[in-house]
Amino acid sequence: MELDTGTDIQRIAMVVEFDGRSFHGWQRQDNAITVQEVLERALSKMEGRPCLTVASGRTDAGVHAEAMLVHADVSKSRWQRSARAYTQGVNQFLSTGVVVIGVCAVKDDFHARFSCTERRYRYQIWNRSTPSALAEWRHWWMPRALDVKAMQQAADYMVGKHDFGTFQATRCQSHSAVREVRYLAVRQQGWEVTIDIHADGFLYHMVRNIVGNLVQVGIGKWQADYIPELMQQRNRVIGAATAPAQGLYFSDALYPLFSARELIGKESN
Repeated sequence: MELDTGTDIQRIAMVVEFDGRSFHGWQRQDNAITVQEVLERALSKMEGRPCLTVASGRTDAGVHAEAMLVHADVSKSRWQRSARAYTQGVNQFLSTGVVVIGVCAVKDDFHARFSCTERRYRYQIWNRSTPSALAEWRHWWMPRALDVKAMQQAADYMVGKHDFGTFQATRCQSHSAVREVRYLAVRQQGWEVTIDIHADGFLYHMVRNIVGNLVQVGIGKWQADYIPELMQQRNRVIGAATAPAQGLYFSDALYPLFSARELIGKESN
């Protein structure tokens, strides 16, 4: 079925939650199952035609999402009959491990990636001498004690606009390593250490590399005031190892009129 271009198209924004264990990252690939592939397949079944999606960010294999914002162009007439029914229909076609948890109509010029003003991630560390039997895929297990206060002191040096080349993966294709980190907090509750980071954008593996370096401070290998020197080198080779994927969550995407998390639970035309 073909859409009547210009008269029967509605752009919608969807909030997608997924368990990264089940997928080889967000972006569609020829030889692996990805979140984008299964979401586009579900939308295409609803639409009766190919339906493409654009996301606010990309995630690697094993990385989770609590509120990934995605846009797609769908049938206006079908969508306007019932946003709730449309959402439920898409979810029925989705694979286990991914679900649409909020949706709303947006303007034709809205773009999940280019309209996004801030992206937010959270990293979780299980800081106990023994691992968790209940959710080992949801954290990075770190058996050595972490000095969270020292980690926060190190994190404070990263807040602001800097060249993050030291935390840029060698395969990153970005032309500039300059990013603005607006918030970076390290907290501990019980056995769990969480690192929340908000920025205007991120380099490939930037969050996981930052976490790896903060952990070096936490275990006492580096002092917090070594971080500025490390950043000035702009050399990935001298930095710490990349933290594993399973502890990372895409937690929110901000836009001029709303955030992804604000749409959770909403289904509106």
